[in-house]
Amino acid sequence: MLAVAVAWHDDSPVVPTDGTHATDGTAWPFLVVLVLAFSTYAAGVALVRRGAPVRLVLLIAAAIQLVPLAAPLLLSTDAWTYWGYGWIAGDGGGNPYVDPPSAFPQSPAAAFVGEDWRETTTVYGPAFTLLSEPLALAAGSSPDAAAWLFKSLAALGVLAATAAVAWGARRPALAVVLVGWNPVLAVHLAGGGHNDALVGGLVALGVALAVRNRAALGGVAWALAIFVKWIPLLFLAVGVLAARARGRPTGLVAAAVACAGLGTIATWAYGLDWLRALEPLAENAARETSYALPSRLEQLGLPDGAALAVALGLFAAGLVWIARDAWRGEARHGRAACLVLATTPYLAVWYLAWAVPLAAIDDDRVARVAALALTAYLLPQTIPL
Repeated sequence: MLAVAVAWHDDSPVVPTDGTHATDGTAWPFLVVLVLAFSTYAAGVALVRRGAPVRLVLLIAAAIQLVPLAAPLLLSTDAWTYWGYGWIAGDGGGNPYVDPPSAFPQSPAAAFVGEDWRETTTVYGPAFTLLSEPLALAAGSSPDAAAWLFKSLAALGVLAATAAVAWGARRPALAVVLVGWNPVLAVHLAGGGHNDALVGGLVALGVALAVRNRAALGGVAWALAIFVKWIPLLFLAVGVLAARARGRPTGLVAAAVACAGLGTIATWAYGLDWLRALEPLAENAARETSYALPSRLEQLGLPDGAALAVALGLFAAGLVWIARDAWRGEARHGRAACLVLATTPYLAVWYLAWAVPLAAIDDDRVARVAALALTAYLLPQTIPL
């Protein structure tokens, strides 16, 4: 609540305007509030390790994740960028996989799309683009409506992940608190409207359905997640290996059929141009954010190429370890997700949206600690300090 109040202050530095962000050094009070919220959250995780009423912790989780809907758009212009891409496809007569936002100055989103994305075609999968079209139409010419719609979608994604871990984890109360009480997820996802929340909800649902012996339905959830962003392919592979080792249904056929169906719909809507999303995505992956491991190693004096090689080496070694466990029947989805965050050159705080739920549903202490550590580490990212 306090973070929401800080955001409503006139000229708040955590509220982006016209595709840009506030000057660094202006948002320390917001950081202090978020640090206090994180400390309370960490204490909550410790307190419920031995159990708590699941309904109660779910209600608190819903309140935490829904409160940021009362704030303006926080810390990111991505929701307005989604609006821009959705408008191009739904109302502008264009193709967001071919036409960048700058080609549509008449778009109501033109002045609000993030500066870094105005010359770039969409990097998102067609399932999300198809969903963005009706949301953009519903928003009309209102940036506030667009922000609220995509923020609501993100909040629903986190709540779906929270419900999925409650259904699929061996210790549901602890899993719910780890996901639903997380203030960083609330601020950056429900507050910023990022589509990684949708990915997190779908992958958590995919794992929960497999745990509940509904692998075919789980495969459909995995397919939908993959058609929002491609990273769930890695986590699906971990689950498939472990299921085969245990002699359980993998859901792989259902996932493949669902992917084929989604691909057909995407081709009807956007031609084969939707496959071009991989091009800007590859360019984006080649960039480094300041919080990523290669950047930190470079700050310590390691040459550019060497820092990247260290990160890739750690990723490969960790992946071999996770694959070995999967071959023995242990699906370490949470560890795989945390490994991606720990080694990727392009690390963003909203990627916690899929790492934290996967760590929660695995009921894996190593993954849980890693998810908490990553949440603490990424807490200040994007806050103008």
